[in-house]
Amino acid sequence: MRHNEPLYVISVAARLLELHPQTLRKYEREGFVAPSRTTGNLRLYSAEDLESLRQVKHLVENRGINLAGVEMALQVTKRLHRIHQRLAALDGEQNSPLREVVEEVEDTLRLLGYSVRR
Repeated sequence: MRHNEPLYVISVAARLLELHPQTLRKYEREGFVAPSRTTGNLRLYSAEDLESLRQVKHLVENRGINLAGVEMALQVTKRLHRIHQRLAALDGEQNSPLREVVEEVEDTLRLLGYSVRR
């Protein structure tokens, strides 16, 4: 299964995220997620979409950030994620000088509600 494969209709996605389907529609209008559509125009969410929505939920509910702030946090998250990938690729050794930077970027991503995978 691919991480970006559309699998979940809106009712299932809403249940998994413990959000109302209308909230998912609102987050789509805000541009936080762009679910795929079936030929019948049903929304289909991927695991990647759910991950993004979990981050939005975390920022709104746990950090008290408004939707404009969420948009900015998601942009920062994307940039940090790219930086993290590049640093991790350069950091081959356990005691590398980059290890500390990689860990700080990971901590910052977690603060923003992004789940870091190695």
